[in-house]
Amino acid sequence: MSNSTNNNNDILLEVKNLKVYFPVHGGLLQRKVAEVKAVDNISFNIYRGETLGLVGESGCGKTTVGRAIINILRHVSPDVYVDGSIVYHEKDGKQTDLVHLSTKDMRQYRSKIQMIFQDPYSSLNSRLSVRQIVSEPIELHKPELSKNEISDQVIWLLQKVGLQPEYAARFPHEFSGGQRQRIGIARALATNPDLIICDEPVSALDVSVQAQVINLMDDLRAEFGISYLFIAHDLSVVHHISNRIAVMYLGNMVEIGEADQVFFAPRHPYSEALLSAVPQPDPRRKDKQRIVLEGDIPNPLNKPSGCSFRTRCPIAKPQCANSAPLMQDKGSGQLVACPYV
Repeated sequence: MSNSTNNNNDILLEVKNLKVYFPVHGGLLQRKVAEVKAVDNISFNIYRGETLGLVGESGCGKTTVGRAIINILRHVSPDVYVDGSIVYHEKDGKQTDLVHLSTKDMRQYRSKIQMIFQDPYSSLNSRLSVRQIVSEPIELHKPELSKNEISDQVIWLLQKVGLQPEYAARFPHEFSGGQRQRIGIARALATNPDLIICDEPVSALDVSVQAQVINLMDDLRAEFGISYLFIAHDLSVVHHISNRIAVMYLGNMVEIGEADQVFFAPRHPYSEALLSAVPQPDPRRKDKQRIVLEGDIPNPLNKPSGCSFRTRCPIAKPQCANSAPLMQDKGSGQLVACPYV
């Protein structure tokens, strides 16, 4: 696909100053003794019909961002602290902040924002047939449809993701990982969503199957105009499918720009180090130096003051400890959270 940014400035989702803090309890009375700042004041937009790749090391807060968008964090951790705004823009101009919606009020947006999960083995209910798995969201969000209409839609969806109609009667354990992930994609498409959050959707699959699933998702995006938030730690996979790439480190956004810009010419020292870790397909190429960061990733319970990357940064200065750097435009729309690059 072309990795050029969608020129259409039609914002679908606008995330502003999002914070997600998880309390840590300890002591005899299990009082709150600390908090993990999983997502610490990040902002970004997702445009209609584009794929935004979100990358970073394990534990940087990528999955938490996805879960915050579909508003399921309070079900996972009832006393989680969520602040900021996640504004969903409808085509008629109506805007809704999803952050503080109740479960009941959020239900109408569940059909518009769907999720594909990392593990295709545990994300499908083993007791349900493929027909039941894919038809469940249709029955929930389109109660006016008859049983025959729902059945026809299930078959159509399975064919769209490259599965045979007769597979509808089978159960998840009869399928390979790649086929299960296709069932998960069919389920996500069932409600005709505007945005699909893809949480490491291919990391559990073989490399050859990864390519098939990614190409399928890209074809579906082109056909239906879906937007994706594609969460992954593999920069080369993200570059292949994304229009823009955002890089996270320890709960903070450090860089965001067009996919080609971030992949071929990263500006933030962390993005450069992350990119240097991508394996080279040609072993004879010696022009690329591996950047090895000093020290260990700080404990999220005790993040460094100011810039969270400063303890490992090769260009850090004493003043980096004073305040968290703001995202600045470094030319051609590439935003970088570092005043010294």
